[in-house]
Amino acid sequence: MELANALAHRVVVLDGGMSTALEQAGHDLSDALWSGRLLLSDPDAVRDAHLAFYRAGAEVAITASYQVTFEGFARHGVSAEETARLLHASVSLARSAASDVDGERWVAASVGPYGAMLADGSEYRGNYGLTKQELADFHRPRIETLVQAGPDVLAVETIPDVAEAEAVLEVVRGSGVPTWLSYSVRGDRTCAGQPLEEAFAVAAGIDEVIAVGVNCCPPEDVANAVTVAGKTGLPVVVYPNSGEQWDARERAWRGDGTGFGALAGEWTGRGARLVGGCCRTGPGAIAVLADTLAG
Repeated sequence: MELANALAHRVVVLDGGMSTALEQAGHDLSDALWSGRLLLSDPDAVRDAHLAFYRAGAEVAITASYQVTFEGFARHGVSAEETARLLHASVSLARSAASDVDGERWVAASVGPYGAMLADGSEYRGNYGLTKQELADFHRPRIETLVQAGPDVLAVETIPDVAEAEAVLEVVRGSGVPTWLSYSVRGDRTCAGQPLEEAFAVAAGIDEVIAVGVNCCPPEDVANAVTVAGKTGLPVVVYPNSGEQWDARERAWRGDGTGFGALAGEWTGRGARLVGGCCRTGPGAIAVLADTLAG
């Protein structure tokens, strides 16, 4: 069954933070390539992380390609050919892990924002000073490579700015690959400051988009976003952080994540259909989420 068909009938459980699962397994992700580095140095660790999420109850695995860009990896001496291989591997590793569990599973190829490549926290600000055409030119090679790898869906995620969303969706338009669009937000606006109504409206008329929503945000910002996203008539995707806050300067998390799982019922009650976690939500958090949604 296609993911879009499943969303028409029920809530589907997403996985959690790939970086969190890898860190919990003892891997150091402190460099600028983040979890993407392990596609190069330890692909089995990436597969193991996907498998842990699947076994915890996740039905959709988001690939480790969020940080993988041709420009970013070139800065670290990785050729374009090798980067393309790693993008393909990100999909095949998630697909391989799914073969070890029963039940239907889907693979979502992560398309992170331009700011993720900079590794300076700018994906939480947007407004990079680039034109839409420059942003489209940046995203196109990676998206085309991921499409060739055959994922079930593209996860255009953590987008901070309407202009970047428009640029990415122009690349996606006509690809025929199902896509969800998910913004990073603060309160009732994107991280770049645009109203959510305006942000979600850019998906109108693009046949590939099967869901819109938010991710990598505080759990308390999700409920309102679900209501606004639902006005588009599309299924709503949400996967917030645990509730802790990322300090980009110190590269560390502050606070605790005690409120994450308890809010899931409210999100689905407002209409969320694709629900998971982002930063600081490991397999244990997803197991609690899956149990909550199943109950």
